[in-house]
Amino acid sequence: MRYVEVGGVRVSAIGLGTWQFGSMEWGYGSAYAEHDALDIVARALELGINLVDTAEIYAFGRSERIVGRALAGRRDEAFLATKILPVLPLPPVIEQRARGSIRRLNVDHLDLYQLHWPNPVVPIGPTMAGMRQLRRSGLVRNVGVSNFSLGAWRQAESALGAPVLSNQVQYSLVARAPERDLLGWARENDRLVIAYSPLGQGFLSGRYSAEHRPGGLRGVGSLFLPENLDRGAPLLAALRDIAKVHDATAAQVALAWVIRRPNVVAIPGASSVAQVESNAAAADLVLSDEEDARLSAASDAFEPVSGPAAVLRIIETLLRRA
Repeated sequence: MRYVEVGGVRVSAIGLGTWQFGSMEWGYGSAYAEHDALDIVARALELGINLVDTAEIYAFGRSERIVGRALAGRRDEAFLATKILPVLPLPPVIEQRARGSIRRLNVDHLDLYQLHWPNPVVPIGPTMAGMRQLRRSGLVRNVGVSNFSLGAWRQAESALGAPVLSNQVQYSLVARAPERDLLGWARENDRLVIAYSPLGQGFLSGRYSAEHRPGGLRGVGSLFLPENLDRGAPLLAALRDIAKVHDATAAQVALAWVIRRPNVVAIPGASSVAQVESNAAAADLVLSDEEDARLSAASDAFEPVSGPAAVLRIIETLLRRA
C-alpha cells in the first residue's frame, strides 16, 4: 500500500468509502450490512488501508454503527473520517452531532471531521468556531470540508484559524472539475483532496455498455444513459487496453490515474472482500506518463449528455420501467 503524508497525517492512497454500508438504495441487503461490510473493513485494514470514511447521513447513522462494530479492537489501525450534514451548524449543534457520531462509531475521537456540504445560509465563522472547540477538547484531531469550492475552502480555513486538512470532492476521469484549482492549491499548501466516486459510480469499471446497464440507483444516473455509454466507449477502451498491459482491471487503472495526482487519495466503495482487495492493489499500479496522457486525452474527448437533456432521458427511462 502506498501512503500520502499531508499536514502531519499519513493516509493510504486508497481508502474505503462506506456510503453503501446499511443503505438499502444500493440493493445490497441486510446480509451485506451485517456480515459482508464487517469483513470488508477487516480485510481493508489487513491490506494497509487506513482511511475509512463514513457520514452521519449514510443510512441515517447506520453506516457509522457498522463501521464502529468493524473497528472494534482495531481502532488504532484506522484514520477514521466522518461528516456532519450542516443543518444549522452552530457550535452547540456541531458538538452535539460530533458526540453522536463518536457514540455510534464507539470511539473516543475522530481523526477527521468534515462538513458534508457548504451551508448557504449559516456563515462559515460560527461553524468553524464549533469545529475549533472540538479540536481543543480532543474530540476531533483534524477538520475537513466536502464539496467546497477553493474560495469556500480558504474561507473555512481562515475562520478556523488553523489548517482545514482536506476537501472531499467528486473526482475521476469523468469528473475533473477539481483540476481547475483545488488540486494545485492542495499541492502547494500541504493539504489533501479526497476523491469520492473515483470510478464514476462504476462507469469506469468497464463492465457496462449501452446493451448492459446497471440496475438500482446507478441505473438511473446520467452517466449510464445508453448515449453516454456509447460516447464513453473510447475512454473505456483506453482503460481496458492499459489494463491488459499491467495485468490489471479497468477499475484499477482508473483508480491509479486518480491517485497519481499529488496530494490526492481516493475512497472507492466495495461490494465484496474481493473488490476491496482489487481496489487496494491499484495503489501499487504505476502508470507511465504516456498511459496517463492517453487516459487524460480520452477523458477530455468524452462529452456526455448532461443538463436538461440528461434529465429528460432519465425520466423517459423511469417511465419505461414503470
